[in-house]
Amino acid sequence: MNNVALRRTMKPLSLLFMISCAVSLKAQTLIDRIVAVVDKEIITESELNDRLTFYALQNRLDATQPGLKPQILESMISEKLVLAQAVIDSVVISDDEVARAMDQRITSLVRQMGSEALVEHRYGKPISRIRREYRDDIRKQLLAQRVQQSHEGSLSISHREAEEFFETYRDSLPQVPDEFELSHLFVVPKADSQVEVQTRAKLKSILDSVKAGRSFAEFAKRYSVDGTAANGGELPFTKRGELVHDFEVVAFGLKQEGEISDIVKTPFGLHIMQLIERRGESVRVRHILLRIEKTAEDDSTCVRQLRELKRRAQAGESFGELAKKYSEDDETKSIGGELGKLTADQLTPEFSSTVRLLPSGSISEPERLTLGSSYGYHIVWLRRKTPAHTMSLATDYPRVEQLALYVKRNKQNTEWLAELRKTIFVENRLTPN
Repeated sequence: MNNVALRRTMKPLSLLFMISCAVSLKAQTLIDRIVAVVDKEIITESELNDRLTFYALQNRLDATQPGLKPQILESMISEKLVLAQAVIDSVVISDDEVARAMDQRITSLVRQMGSEALVEHRYGKPISRIRREYRDDIRKQLLAQRVQQSHEGSLSISHREAEEFFETYRDSLPQVPDEFELSHLFVVPKADSQVEVQTRAKLKSILDSVKAGRSFAEFAKRYSVDGTAANGGELPFTKRGELVHDFEVVAFGLKQEGEISDIVKTPFGLHIMQLIERRGESVRVRHILLRIEKTAEDDSTCVRQLRELKRRAQAGESFGELAKKYSEDDETKSIGGELGKLTADQLTPEFSSTVRLLPSGSISEPERLTLGSSYGYHIVWLRRKTPAHTMSLATDYPRVEQLALYVKRNKQNTEWLAELRKTIFVENRLTPN
């Protein structure tokens, strides 16, 4: 969970940044004006407006800001240019790569908006449908990134280049805000084992009934706690990589229409499912979900565990080693729970309220933290706090080097895109503001 504090990247105009935040909203319109043509691809006005809305939302900007819409369109044109080059270069992205990228993108959206329910409300569709509809977008983004990375090669900045960059721009470089070097240890509350036994027994009774001939759909409407319950538990056609792994393995393991699975456990709870139809590499199933409910005592047990781990760290045990052994954040536990160095504006409100009050070297009390569709509690170790200051080579060389590399990469990409425009047809039909 490398971005648990919701790091915000810089807001450059570079192609790579625009690609990284390009999860469009895909509005449905009966008549849609074409605003640009790139090779054999088109960009419609609704696509442009959707991208503009998303970019403005993500970066807290006014979507009507003068010049922003043409800027977004140029970034989309650049993306199409790189995709055209990907076809020429025969670049291929695997389904597994698309699935991993989709998981990361959904997780990022959930963290930004606060919950899966809010994401679904914002997009007007369930997470499963978002995954299905945006797979092609994600694949294109990965293709463009792969081509651009290949073009950039091993671009680097020498010490001399960094020094020259600093001397040239020192008077216009931004002040470095407060910085926090952080680690955390995250634990998920465990439901009482007896609760899981009881939930499994209830689902086993339902399973026996549907296997005996009762209507699976009717039982889904009556008992399932999933959002699909009103529709008899039915999911749309899905391909591999669009569902959580454990659920997907069972769904694609069903062979005959009407076949019913055994009970399967996922992060959402306990499921049974029924194959409705198989069409090539896609399946359509219905399912019944029962959650393994956690109690206030389960949360209290988790908090007590974290307080004991905090005590051990304060008594001299290595926080990093404790995180490696006990943390359930798969993205950081192998590196001792390290979250890196974050500035104040890179912290989510809930994280910021915890970190800002900590003295350097101290460990927080357990705090609740939502991750994706679940939650847990964590303790945060503020290894070091660096007050806001004017950027200098002596104290901020890595930051200066990063800025210099960004400028160098942006210049190279601009020149490369200009060369692509000489060989690939581009027509921008957007009326200037």
